[in-house]
Amino acid sequence: MPSQSPLLDFFDKAYIINLPERFDRREAMKQELKRLGSVESPEKVIFFPAIKPADRGKFPSVGSRGCFLSHLEVLREAKKQKLNNLLIMEDDLSFTRFLIEQQNAIVNELQQLDWDFAYLGHGINFTQRGESIFQSYSEALTLAHFLAVNQTTIAQLVDFLETVLMRPPGHPAGGPMHVDGAYSTLRRQNPEINTVLANPSLGFQRSSPSNIAGYKWFETVPVFAQPVGVARKVKNWCRQNFTA
Repeated sequence: MPSQSPLLDFFDKAYIINLPERFDRREAMKQELKRLGSVESPEKVIFFPAIKPADRGKFPSVGSRGCFLSHLEVLREAKKQKLNNLLIMEDDLSFTRFLIEQQNAIVNELQQLDWDFAYLGHGINFTQRGESIFQSYSEALTLAHFLAVNQTTIAQLVDFLETVLMRPPGHPAGGPMHVDGAYSTLRRQNPEINTVLANPSLGFQRSSPSNIAGYKWFETVPVFAQPVGVARKVKNWCRQNFTA
């Protein structure tokens, strides 16, 4: 069933990684999807129950391990289903006004480009915008909250991430690390992988309490938590509407 969003309909499937207990983020993502023009389509846009391990194992933190394993499991499913392409979103994603208004142009470019990785959201601040929305990019990138992978790279990613899991931390070829670092490591080791980056970024991480970084002390005190929540909503609204 089509989602009625040109961007989401371009991909075979879209996965949103969401911890089951984070109902707040799930509901916020449903609102984001409505902004994109999407209707509920559980076979097309899937809320994937994020993995929450009991300990950090060989990773920097419990959260980084859970995020890594969640991305890996989504990619395993995509490989098993032989998807032609895949969109991965994390549950703190918010779409920019530019994306909402330019979905058709964005899809047209993706259809014409030869790409393996497409970072739709990232933290790079470009000073200029070219005629095209996407540009080639070969440097390391932090954040993995809004990205797409094509079929040939899906299988390669699964193999690489599984190998990373078996290595010790600090291994020269890449040991357990944050998943965004693993993506960048794979791309660095395989320069033939074509990576494109959206300019401007089409999505940002919505301001909300983090299960990876942990809650701040003032987020657990009711008298402070309410005004902090209001401030976050204002900040997110401004970023949605005034980000290029």
